[in-house]
Amino acid sequence: MKKFVLAIHGGAGTILRKNMTTEKEDAYHESLREALEAGNDILNKKGTAIEAVSVAVSTMEDSPLFNAGKGSVYSNSGENEMEASIMEGENLRAGAIAGVKNIKNPIQLAKSILFDDDFVYLIGKGAEEYADSRKLEKVADEYFHTQFRKEQWLAAKGQGKALLDHDADKKFGTVGAVALDLDGNLAAATSTGGLTNKKYGRIGDSSVIGSGTYANNNTCAISCTGYGEFFLRAIVAYDVSCLMEYKGLSLKEACDQVVMKKLVEMKGEGGLIALDAAGNYEFSFNSEGMYRGIVGSDLTLKTYIYK
Repeated sequence: MKKFVLAIHGGAGTILRKNMTTEKEDAYHESLREALEAGNDILNKKGTAIEAVSVAVSTMEDSPLFNAGKGSVYSNSGENEMEASIMEGENLRAGAIAGVKNIKNPIQLAKSILFDDDFVYLIGKGAEEYADSRKLEKVADEYFHTQFRKEQWLAAKGQGKALLDHDADKKFGTVGAVALDLDGNLAAATSTGGLTNKKYGRIGDSSVIGSGTYANNNTCAISCTGYGEFFLRAIVAYDVSCLMEYKGLSLKEACDQVVMKKLVEMKGEGGLIALDAAGNYEFSFNSEGMYRGIVGSDLTLKTYIYK
């Protein structure tokens, strides 16, 4: 029986109930619901998985609560340098961007590249010029500036190091989505502003196909959130797919092997959302919490924060 499913995340980390006000908790749940409803509407109208994940991620990019798009953290130079990637499972097409500024919705730029056979991964000024050629929406620096993020940046600069997206908690603020559409196609998308006070053009796993994002109709769709250096070294997203393809593991077994064993042994904190071609889904994380949610043709919309 044909069905559709959409799962999203808004970052993982040491997210503790004792550090969360009721108002802030409600705001996170509402933002996650908005993203799920936007993507669900696409899938319910027989839209594609690619469109659903891009719309869901764009919705979270528009919220200042998440470290992506409008909520992106500041780099060492006081700018917002964003990265994103997207992949479809039918033909393994992908699009990725890194080190971009002033792009309102980085995931839409990545999606535009996915449909261009000449490119997969563009960075910096070149990626911004490509966005101009596709008439994608750009915004002034001020759009991204929030007092909360500025205070984070000043605190990080004072300590002289790059820090995770955090307040009282330690949190990896990436956003992502995975979807299965009625045609049986999978897709995954991920977007982030990176680390507060990052230097030297640092890029994490979120824009790297195979590390932060991967989709293959024969196995699964994955979007990761965690300390990027570990996810890059472990090639996390593709590793889950490989375990399913070459060892015959189930989605849950593969996720547990990578997130709860391999990453833990590397001392890599974070998690992922995963979906297979049968519509099975997993929220796999080795941290205290992960902002996440699920909806589908036979699944009631639900959002979660803690373990």
